Amino acid sequence: MLHTSEWKTHVYLFEDEHTTKVRVELDTGTTRLTGHGTARCNPTDKDVPEIGDELAAARALESLAEQLKRAAYGDMAAAGAAPQSAPLTAYDLG
Repeated sequence: MLHTSEWKTHVYLFEDEHTTKVRVELDTGTTRLTGHGTARCNPTDKDVPEIGDELAAARALESLAEQLKRAAYGDMAAAGAAPQSAPLTAYDLG
């Protein structure tokens, strides 16, 4: 079975007072998810905005990935094909 689809993503970066916040939005056509990430520059470190952008974006993408896995596990369960046990993530642990 051949299946092709296009998922749309938007990445928004906000920087204020040595803090970078990133919001990543994913639209699969049937599901919309949003991941968030933050990075703060240590006051004793040199301010390099690109590092904050990269770190905050990575954290937002990790958040989005965890949400996407949970959605997939839920869809698998609804289809009667749930995995024996879904791996725990840092988000599941609190």
